[in-house]
Amino acid sequence: MRVDAILETERLRLRPYTESDVAELVPLIGAREIAATTGRIPHPYSAEDARQFLSKIEAEAEVRLAITLRDNGRLIGGIGLRLMEQHQQAELGYWLGVPYWGKGYATEAAREMLRYGFEQLKLHRIFATHFKNNSASGRILRKLGMKHEGCQREHFRKWDQFVDLEQYGILRREWEVGAYNA
Repeated sequence: MRVDAILETERLRLRPYTESDVAELVPLIGAREIAATTGRIPHPYSAEDARQFLSKIEAEAEVRLAITLRDNGRLIGGIGLRLMEQHQQAELGYWLGVPYWGKGYATEAAREMLRYGFEQLKLHRIFATHFKNNSASGRILRKLGMKHEGCQREHFRKWDQFVDLEQYGILRREWEVGAYNA
């Protein structure tokens, strides 16, 4: 699903991907550390992988946006909502290039995607999962006000190993009363 909206936060601009992003996208998303913490990003990651990703955006029931710095436009990551329209819910997913870890960018971008999902898309629920060994992602989800909903034991196979997925979620009514400020 192509989204033409540009979302802005204090430090970030979330905007649709373009073909010109490929040159910046490949070295950022191609880092092994990124693939190791995500379920759908392959490693190694090539320019062809990036072009295929860009070509699929319009066809999928997903909102996918590039995370860029407002001050210089530099691409630093990506964020999206995989929509399940029948159930008025979406799965939040995000990644940041390694040089941008630990600066609060993921929390800032994800907070804006929650706002967009609840206010613009009128979603009822947004959820996210992370590999159990990715505790940084768990901290981000808790900062957003998401509640831990459980562990899916050995739910995902990554690089020939089964890994646990921790699941978090937030309902629109929780978001509206300010749980996201927790």
